[in-house]
Amino acid sequence: MVDENTLRLATQRLVAQFQPQRVILFGSQARGSSDARSDMDLLVIRPIASEGPSRRALMVAMDRALRGLDMATDIIVLTAEEFERDRHIPGTVARPAWREGLDIRRQTKGERHHPLE
Repeated sequence: MVDENTLRLATQRLVAQFQPQRVILFGSQARGSSDARSDMDLLVIRPIASEGPSRRALMVAMDRALRGLDMATDIIVLTAEEFERDRHIPGTVARPAWREGLDIRRQTKGERHHPLE
């Protein structure tokens, strides 16, 4: 599995720059079946404002924020509503993240979300 320090740094960077509601590690890293070639699959749950950056732009910016961690990453961004809907649908990214993922960051009650500008 990805080492604790890399996971901590990735989470800190994503929280500082993108204020996600949740970050879920899923795939082989979460299942414990990863090897030296495995990447880090992250599902980032946060609002996507119609007047703000697109989903694709957010994913690219998040990928750039994680540069230098010496770990390949796949980042998927969903809204909380999309995650709640899709987690029950086989074949969606949300389903395995919900079933076997590790919630490595959850926004705490009272913590405010500030949209990315």
